[in-house]
Amino acid sequence: MKLTVVGTGYVGLVTGACFAEMGNDVLCIDVDADKIARLGRGEIPIYEPGLEEIVRRNVAQGRLHFGTDVHEGVRFGTMQFIAVGTPPDEDGSADMRHVLAAARAIGEHMTDYKCVIDKSTVPVGTADAVREEIARTLAARGVTVPYTVVSNPEFLKEGAAVEDFMRPDRIVVGVDDERARFLMQALYAPFQRQRDKLVLMDVRSAELTKYAANAMLATRISFMNEMALLAEKLGADIEQVRRGIGSDPRIGAQFLYAGCGYGGSCFPKDVKALLHAAAGAGEPLQVLSAVERANERQKRVLVDRVVQRFGENLSGYTFALWGLAFKPDTDDLREAPSRVVVAELAARGARIVAHDPEAMAGARRLFGALPAVHFADTPMQALEGADALVIVTEWKAYRSPDFERMRVLLRQPVVVDGRNLFDPWLMRDAGFEYLPIGRRTGDAPATLPLALAA
Repeated sequence: MKLTVVGTGYVGLVTGACFAEMGNDVLCIDVDADKIARLGRGEIPIYEPGLEEIVRRNVAQGRLHFGTDVHEGVRFGTMQFIAVGTPPDEDGSADMRHVLAAARAIGEHMTDYKCVIDKSTVPVGTADAVREEIARTLAARGVTVPYTVVSNPEFLKEGAAVEDFMRPDRIVVGVDDERARFLMQALYAPFQRQRDKLVLMDVRSAELTKYAANAMLATRISFMNEMALLAEKLGADIEQVRRGIGSDPRIGAQFLYAGCGYGGSCFPKDVKALLHAAAGAGEPLQVLSAVERANERQKRVLVDRVVQRFGENLSGYTFALWGLAFKPDTDDLREAPSRVVVAELAARGARIVAHDPEAMAGARRLFGALPAVHFADTPMQALEGADALVIVTEWKAYRSPDFERMRVLLRQPVVVDGRNLFDPWLMRDAGFEYLPIGRRTGDAPATLPLALAA
């Protein structure tokens, strides 16, 4: 099939590349000529495991193309995927200017039937707005051309987006038209040969499904973070609590890890947008409002730990920071907890030496104006002469460090762990002052083997 993808950001690039990998002929359109030139050379502007190989392979085999000509993009594909950004507006609502501009461009250049698919995360009612924008544009041209607008929200986890797209657990399609339903079924048939994963529904329900899914995951994270803070007060261990409740099949084990808050391009933006939509509909969401407040508080937990240990005035102290991206396997710094940690520590006079396996280039652009922030080439280099290590992102490279060397490099053997990477008792036994989130740090855990507990 011939597909056009409008937008080569995170969603658009993964969508275009993965559809091409399944044998489709895909043209990705973007107004950023420099980005398009880089993509044509096989240079990927984001870090996402497996994406670079798929892009290069399909460009070389002639199935994946990039361009800036909107007219050519509309002419090329019967199926037009809108995958442009929907950043939060000042009031928290999703900024729909790029989506409506893409719809207007389709209306200006279409001459035959088009199936227009909203792939971006958009508020309920966006398909109607896209449909109306195309209708107005066609009316201004004085022509009548058939088209359908479909909602096909993405469910891609950063760091696993290629795997999620190629092996989806569900494919949500909101469609009110028989021709469009047939096209979407045919397009996604190669992705569901073992079982039917297509979840068909009306368009507005599909739009709400995306927001509801992200809001539910954000709720689980914030709930566990609050339970972790409570566990500290009550002398319980949040890891044991997590295993206990996660074994309940009604709850499940995913998204139950306590930490220093969620970030990224999806959860914060989508929570805000859903809250705004709910308020506009006269149905405020009490639970989700609390989720947002809890997450903002949780982003400050690591700073609070540092201040409790070293005092309000951090002048003269150096802190090593492991992890800048909002999660592992991505270089995305949007709404990352590290931004709060770095800003707050620097404001208190601290010197920060940071490391991240993939987000260093973006971090240098983001924090370059702060003279207190420095960067290390390796995790161990960041520790040299630091008064404490602060762990913000749970990269695999941080999970099994040389603890003896860590203790030698640190000026003080203090570890403030925002992701609970290590066992508290073993850290204490190794000579560290360990400050995790919601973990018991006193007696040896009940699950410790008898040989070690003796």
